[in-house]
Amino acid sequence: MDEIDRKLLTLIQEDSTRSISDIAERVGLTNTPCWRRLQNLEDQGVIRKRVALLNPDKMNLSTTAFVAVKTNQHSQAWLDGFARAVKDIPEVMEFYRMSGETDYLMRIVVPDIAGYDIVYKRLIEKVDLADVTSSFAMEQIKYTTALPVSYVK
Repeated sequence: MDEIDRKLLTLIQEDSTRSISDIAERVGLTNTPCWRRLQNLEDQGVIRKRVALLNPDKMNLSTTAFVAVKTNQHSQAWLDGFARAVKDIPEVMEFYRMSGETDYLMRIVVPDIAGYDIVYKRLIEKVDLADVTSSFAMEQIKYTTALPVSYVK
């Protein structure tokens, strides 16, 4: 991974719809070598996919809940069932197994508190949860999908 690859990754994270010619010009390459580099980054799995980011407010999804789950269930079977249940709920945007006091953390987007309650009820009908704490974001101060490229080797 060299500086040109890092520039390519930065550019496509900013706007994946840029044309090859625009990207090539910005990194100092001609079209074919630029395309080859991008294709190589895709083949290596560095670029997972290219997507459109939607505005949650325009989608009537202006409420973000962070849901911390503590459990006394630590079997693989329980985790598999929990993961299946979460994967079936489109409002769950992110789902992590954590270290520390919280066992699992989810980020959920919904229209409002009533929408969150519906999601919560769908979740608890599928999974036995012992301790759930929900916190609602008051203001989004920083949000990005762009990963820092300076750590890539």
